Amino acid sequence: MANPWTPEGWRLRPAQHQPVYADQEKLAAVERQLCAYPPLVFAGEARQLRQALANVADGRAFLLQGGDCAESFADFAANNIRDTFRVILQMAVVLTFGAACPVVKVGRMGGQFAKPRSLPTETIDGVTLPAYRGDMINGAAFNPADREPDPARMVQAYNQSAATLNLLRAFSQGGYADLHKVHQWTLGFLAGSPQGERYRDLADRIGETLAFMEACGLTSDVVPQIRETAFFTSHEALLLPYEQSLTRVDSTTGKWYCCSAHMLWIGDRTRQVDGAHVEFLRGVGNPLGVKVGPSAPMDDILRLCDILNPDNEAGRLTLIVRMGDPEVETKLPPIIQAIQREGRKVVWTCDPMHANTMKTDSGFKTRSFERVLNEVRSYFAVHRALGSHPGGIHIELTGQDVTECIGGAQDITEARLGDRYETFCDPRLNASQAVELAFQVAEALKMERDRSTTVTA
Repeated sequence: MANPWTPEGWRLRPAQHQPVYADQEKLAAVERQLCAYPPLVFAGEARQLRQALANVADGRAFLLQGGDCAESFADFAANNIRDTFRVILQMAVVLTFGAACPVVKVGRMGGQFAKPRSLPTETIDGVTLPAYRGDMINGAAFNPADREPDPARMVQAYNQSAATLNLLRAFSQGGYADLHKVHQWTLGFLAGSPQGERYRDLADRIGETLAFMEACGLTSDVVPQIRETAFFTSHEALLLPYEQSLTRVDSTTGKWYCCSAHMLWIGDRTRQVDGAHVEFLRGVGNPLGVKVGPSAPMDDILRLCDILNPDNEAGRLTLIVRMGDPEVETKLPPIIQAIQREGRKVVWTCDPMHANTMKTDSGFKTRSFERVLNEVRSYFAVHRALGSHPGGIHIELTGQDVTECIGGAQDITEARLGDRYETFCDPRLNASQAVELAFQVAEALKMERDRSTTVTA
């Protein structure tokens, strides 16, 4: 991998999970159009996130990454963006206050429009059509027109991402994230739940702390972190023509950055060391992630560390572990030990969603909250045993009152999945389940902090 890198060099490598566009001239025209558009994020913002992730890698912060499985054009609305942002804020407050740990907040938002699929086609009632690959590529409706990949969808994805990022910047910097408003962040359906009560108690304690700080002269005018927060975006860099079209040279450093998001990750299905996705992302300066499933060969993981983080810089590379419950107990320890042996600097984060997906007898794809929670607990236990830092969690969630994952304090049953099953792709935690998970993670982080304090003493 010592060969010179260019933004288009990936085209000489095998590229998995890419659509086949019937009109290549239209595809080229869309790519030229996107190349002329302004960047969605800036290189300096990506470097800011990289520095924050370096703190995570060093055990001094925690990464909270969450959002939709796949954004859709139909559900694009300011309220939906606000509600997802609000749930992430709630989770971050629970983690920060409960565990006394800085939290790096990264949304799966503003670009998560493409999804890899197990099969390239789908058959219903004897009719076979291309599989739905996300709104950036084709439509979910089962008809030939919608399922035909259309390059123009990339322009719509760009426009929706730009509007989403504009609103997120306003929410995070314009006063909505002010800690004095922690009570106002409670969603209506969460207010009457057990998690809502627990969150309200925490909000009361935060209010008392803020009042004490103000009495000491520490107001939001003096400490801007009280009224605003850093919030970053991320998505899987799956559709490579789109990603290349939004890659720019940073005028201050002369380095290339993919300006479609602050952080980009490679999926478990596209992490081939000689593949197009790895080749493309190795050359951009953004912080990167790699999904690591139970089938990932150890040699490949170490080679990916060499290729994607050749200088072994903290904050550059995040390994997003998605093993499943109970596979994480046996599959994760050898990986951590190999990384430790080789002296690699990585952020460890747990994706407890993807390997815990199942299908019910009634045909719903769902996830058990208990299995999600079990994987997170095992993830923490493994890191605790090996003396490494469980750096984060990677969650598919929504601020809507959906019934897509069974279990949790709401006790969503299989029979209730049809009440509000709204996902276009994979099932998501609703706000109550997400906040419940945050409380559990905060307790695990507090245990880790107490253990570290004891060892130091």
